Formats: sequence, C-alpha cells, structure tokens
Amino acid sequence: MLIAHDLGTTGNKASLHHDDGRLIAAVTVPYPAHFAAGGIAEQNPTDWWEAVVAATRDLLARTDTAPSAVAGLVVSGQMMGAVLLDADGEPARPAIIWADTRAGAQQRELEAALGAEHAYGILGHRLNPTYSVEKIMWVRDNEPDVWARVRRVCVAKDFIVLRLTGRLATDRSDASGTNAYDQQTGTWSDEVLQAARLDPSLFPEVRESTAIAGTLTDAAAAALGLHTGVRVVMGGGDGPIAAVGSGVVAPEDGAYVCLGTSSWISFAADQPLHDPAMRTFTFDNVVPGSFVPTATMQAGGASVQWIAEALSADPAHPETGHLTAEASADVDTEGLYFLPYLLGERSPLWDPDARGAFVGLARHHTRAHLMRAVLEGTAFNLLTCIQAFRASGAVIDRIDAVGGGAQSDVYLSVLADVWGVPVRRRTIVEEANSLGAAVTGAVGLGLADFAAARALSEVTDEFTPDAGRHAVYAERHARFADAYTALAPWFAGGSR
Repeated sequence: MLIAHDLGTTGNKASLHHDDGRLIAAVTVPYPAHFAAGGIAEQNPTDWWEAVVAATRDLLARTDTAPSAVAGLVVSGQMMGAVLLDADGEPARPAIIWADTRAGAQQRELEAALGAEHAYGILGHRLNPTYSVEKIMWVRDNEPDVWARVRRVCVAKDFIVLRLTGRLATDRSDASGTNAYDQQTGTWSDEVLQAARLDPSLFPEVRESTAIAGTLTDAAAAALGLHTGVRVVMGGGDGPIAAVGSGVVAPEDGAYVCLGTSSWISFAADQPLHDPAMRTFTFDNVVPGSFVPTATMQAGGASVQWIAEALSADPAHPETGHLTAEASADVDTEGLYFLPYLLGERSPLWDPDARGAFVGLARHHTRAHLMRAVLEGTAFNLLTCIQAFRASGAVIDRIDAVGGGAQSDVYLSVLADVWGVPVRRRTIVEEANSLGAAVTGAVGLGLADFAAARALSEVTDEFTPDAGRHAVYAERHARFADAYTALAPWFAGGSR
C-alpha cells in the first residue's frame, strides 16, 4: 500500500491507496495559518509535521492496516512558500506561505536587475511577491538576526521529506514555482540568483518527482508507526500533482479547475506556454518532460469560505453548503458584483495591492445575493484566465472540476454558465491532490504509470452552460473587469 500526504493551506489531506493508486481511505488533519495586515501569511512547519504523523497513524488505525503492508509514502504540498532552515535543519522562523505579499520591494529589485519580460522568459513565471525567492530576500533584508542562522531554504513538501528521510531535495515542479529555476535548462538560474544576491548553496538539489528520496529514518518510522524500509518518493507541488489526480496527464486530457483555497485552471502541455501579457505561467509537471500551463487566483475557495464564515451564526462552523444552496440559479444579483481579491491577486492581474470589494450593494440585497455574487466573482476572474489561455493558442472546450468547491452543484452550474463550456465533476474531488501524489508515488516505485490516473477518477456529472445565462454573463464579465480597473488606483493608495 501507499500513503499520500497533501499539505494544503488549511490542513493535511492524507490518504491510503492500493499500490495501483486506488483509494482506500482518507483523513484530514487541520492546522492554523496566520494572516495579518500588511500581506502577512505564515504557518509553523512543525504543525505540518505533526499533521503528517497524526494522519498516518489515523489511517493505519481506522483501516486496521499493518505497518508492514505500507511500501511507500509520497508528499505533495502548497507551492511558492519559503521554509528557512538553520544548520540543524530546523525552521529558523515560521514558514512564509504562498499567500504572503510583503516582498514588493524585493520584486522591484529583481525587475530592475533583470527586466520583467526577460525574467518571464527564464522562469515561465512573472516576478512577484508571492514567490519563494522574493520571500527569502525579504527575510534577508528585514530580519538580519534570523538570516544569520539560515543555511538552507526549501518549500513545504521538501521540509516533510527532510523530516521523513533526513535528506533535503526538491523536485522540478516545486523548483519551477520558486522564481529561481531556469525552465529551459532545468537548473537553478545563476542569473536570477545573482540578481537576488542569494548564494546558490542555499537551494536544494533538484530531482524528478518520481525519484526515491530515501527511506524513513528511525525517528520518522517511530513517529509515524511505520517501518524503516518504507521508501519515500520525492512528490511534487500541489498544482501539478492535482493535474494527475484529475486524470490530466497529457495534452489530450483537456483542462481542469481546482477549487481549493486558491483556485486554478491548468492543463498538460509538451512545452511551456508564454502569454505575451504575462497573465498566466507554466510549472514543470510531475510527469517527466512535460509542463502544466496554469492560471491561479489567490482567493478562490478562500473567498467562498470567508463569506460563509461572515454570514454564519457560528463562524467556526460555517453553513457553506446551505448558503450556497440559497444562491441557486433563480437568484439574480441585480447589479451586485464581488471582486475576489482578499489576498491580493496573481492571475490575471498580478496586483498584490488588489483587495476584495462588493460593488453595487443596495438595501434590498440579501445574504443569498452576497453568496451568489462571490461565486460569480470567482468565476468571472477565472474566465479572464481562460481567455488569456485561448489568446495564447490553447483550446479549452471543457473543464473537469476537483477540490472542495467541486462538491457544489450550484457552484459548478455558475462556472459552466459564466465560462460557456461544460464543467464536469469527477469521482474524487477533495482527495484529488492525494490521488495525484499516490499515482506519482506508484510510478516512482515502479508499480504503475501515469496513464493509470485516468481510470482512478472518473467523470460523474456534467454541467452544461445555459446559452441565455452565458450571454448575460458575457456582458457582466466586462463590467466586473471595469470595476477592478476603476478601483485599482484606490487599492494602490490603500496604505496611505
């Protein structure tokens, strides 16, 4: 059997699989994140490790699985963060996660040295405060006492692999999300690191996602309740891993949307896709030799979670399902729009100063209108991303949905009507990342190939766009975009 861990923003989704990838059981162990004014978003890496330990033991206990039956373990995780390690491999400070936007000055320093378009050509990504290198530079520039103790840097998944095996490395998918990786050469970029004034020795070895990182150390095996012979497969970043969990392993498999805390649209490709306007970006795939062009918005599911918490009597137990059901197709928002920029924005705006806003709010609007406006706002934002892909030559004629938001019929109907293409729900949605990790692990252990993913998560429901509603939404999408354009100068002056 295989155990897969997916380190998300809100918790670790762990799953137990047969050696061909089939799901046996899944658990989620939550952990906190610290969000604060000024773009702060941090987590304690020790919380990730404790969640991995708790989830592993829970899976073994609830399935009555003998430790000797577990042959391998694989990890996927949130991307683009910065875990800074001291000489003992321990965190020198809390991890700065993907949502943190403090490093604007460091982005501007890199742009001045490299040029925005030249950097995009190297990295396949824009320079932006949400990436690892800018975050690392921020610590160096603002926390000299911490920086004096830093010896190595990595991302979330790599920290757990280090705890499991005692070896620090990363894979190509996570490396490609750091703003430090040359996508053409497949190595850390000397040019970028020189501009960042960072020593290349800080960064770990880059390996294939299917490589064996090592076996469990004695301490890790004891903590997890497993044996030291368990092999740990390198794994990958949650975006490319989710593609595998969605059955998207080659260009012919089409596109998928992951409706998680952040939400993204992606597909498999043989080459990086460079948008002339730099609205989208490309990760290296966990499937060796391929790529996943991607457009990620910061607060997709986070916007839905926020409004559900705000409208519920008990924010600790939000009535998300009930509120979403209230916002069904017969709810017309009547001129109400929501800009879903609670954490700034990556695709398509690349504006860390952007903020959430209700526009057109009137006395008669109810909580159903508010919820509907939030669902539509995330759909409008992702439509702009789809349009960017199409402008670069991509064909997107259907989209498969995974992630927690894919459980909602109302939400998927909104997405189909706004986008004008069928949206399909798959059998495995919340555990799609864990499934993708399990398939990656099975490939690494020589037990399967990536094509197996197609049969492990099947399409169960299809939401076909309503032509009339899509025509209305096409007009409303333009007004949605106008609202941001009008407010952008005000957002930029928000700190004053």
